[in-house]
Amino acid sequence: MTFTLVLTLLFSVLIGLSLGLLGGGGSILTVPILTYIAGFEPKEAIAASLFVVGVTSAFSAISHARNGRVRWRTGLIFGAAGMAGAFGGGLIGGHAPGTLLMIGFALMMVATSLAMIRGRKNVVAVEHGELPTGKVIIEGLVVGLVTGLVGAGGGFLVVPALALLGGLPMPVAVGTSLVVIAMKSFAGLAGYLTTVSLNWGVVGAVTVAAILGSVIGARLAGRIPEAALRKGFGIFVLVMGVFVLVQELPGTAGIAVGIGAVALAAAAAVCWFTVPRCPLRVASTA
Repeated sequence: MTFTLVLTLLFSVLIGLSLGLLGGGGSILTVPILTYIAGFEPKEAIAASLFVVGVTSAFSAISHARNGRVRWRTGLIFGAAGMAGAFGGGLIGGHAPGTLLMIGFALMMVATSLAMIRGRKNVVAVEHGELPTGKVIIEGLVVGLVTGLVGAGGGFLVVPALALLGGLPMPVAVGTSLVVIAMKSFAGLAGYLTTVSLNWGVVGAVTVAAILGSVIGARLAGRIPEAALRKGFGIFVLVMGVFVLVQELPGTAGIAVGIGAVALAAAAAVCWFTVPRCPLRVASTA
């Protein structure tokens, strides 16, 4: 077993931890791990991430369901619509340039992270009900298309859709998202496998390591305050998005993005800690 493979497997545990704890973030970690550590080509990494995340999500969803954190009707309808979109996205992605896919992957992470950090005003939690069918289908198709196309957008789009747009409590959004992610991931994988072949030995090992991490994450879920979980998730996604942009953009542009991200983070920190009416602080209490 080479050092590269050992390092890949160690980081793969974080994939499952992210899925079990946050209901997403699996592909956000899987694609960079397989691309920058395991040496996969972008399209191979995206296709492999769909398998790893799909299997791990299905496994982790079982624990959440036992604790009543899954809205089955909403999850199955969202997932079915997402499968249709994901298969189409996988077909398109198999013919698109790898660098373009990675940049799109990163931009989607940054946009969604900002929505998660800011939150939404006047969200009414749907404590025991299900979301409207029409709304679930439309959101599922859109999210599925993105998932299949760039190998991401599983939990980090489903969780905001369920928590911010649908009003589900964060722990329930996390559990329900895992059902959706599993369904969409396998559909997206089917689309990619029409043009991409995988090293199933490495993919299988990464999947096992991710499942181990998901067991830990599922045990921790529900014990962390909802606001802290949402903001922590958003910050995590933002950091990973900036990292991928810096890696994929041409030299000068990548450096500029990195410097800009650091400056923006510093300005946000100064605002948060020194300005009484900082917009970030106001939004976080909304």
